[in-house]
Amino acid sequence: MIRFNHFNFNVLDLDRSLAFYKEALGLSPVREKVAADGSFRLVYLGDGTSGFTLELTWLAGRTEPYDLGEQEFHLAFTAGDYEALREKHRAMGCICFENHDMGIYFIEDPDGYWIELVPERG
Repeated sequence: MIRFNHFNFNVLDLDRSLAFYKEALGLSPVREKVAADGSFRLVYLGDGTSGFTLELTWLAGRTEPYDLGEQEFHLAFTAGDYEALREKHRAMGCICFENHDMGIYFIEDPDGYWIELVPERG
């Protein structure tokens, strides 16, 4: 059996990213790995309901933004209280694209990664 485990984003400022993901999506650290030589730090964020995690990777000495190419990739979340969350993200100023016809929107994290929000559909 194969199951999803985690997805990775490399980040320049780990504390800023941790604060963003906590505020924007309610994600909290569930485990962490720090290199013995201090060259990297991995923090895995969970949603408290699924086993899937987002790995934030911080590399010591990295100062240049990561090349995200044409941003033809994204991470998606299902939102139970979609409208309230969209208003929160609008107030945070992190909505970068809305597709009203499809009923979805995207937020952008501090490093430029796009995250899609999809309403829960029953």
